[in-house]
Amino acid sequence: MLKEFKNFIMTGNVIDLAVAVILAVAVGLVVNGFVSDIMMPIVGHFAGGLDFADMKVVLDEAVVGADGTVTKPENAIMYGKWVNAIINLITVGFVLFMMVKAYNKTKKKEEPAPEAPKGPTAEELLTEIRDALKK
Repeated sequence: MLKEFKNFIMTGNVIDLAVAVILAVAVGLVVNGFVSDIMMPIVGHFAGGLDFADMKVVLDEAVVGADGTVTKPENAIMYGKWVNAIINLITVGFVLFMMVKAYNKTKKKEEPAPEAPKGPTAEELLTEIRDALKK
């Protein structure tokens, strides 16, 4: 059983998948850093200095006790985080699209395979066989 497991792990597919997952995590960190550290400040600048993450609709205000502690936390719809998530999705999708497009440009274009020479038709082959059998 240990030998079978070793053979399974050492196959190319499992190793390729492991490398792909590790690279995907690394690329994800780079792209998310690009979105949060570069793109979102630009979007916030053009939106009048807004930080979308702070945007919310308060349903119930927080209740603060006399000593300053929060006895009942605020209940709010944090739609700004959702807007950030949508902007992240669009930006990540666009960056990945550009990466794939650049990768596809680097690949060699495949030349069409030359057509195979046309051989005799089935009828011609049968005729030749028939003539050979007659001889």
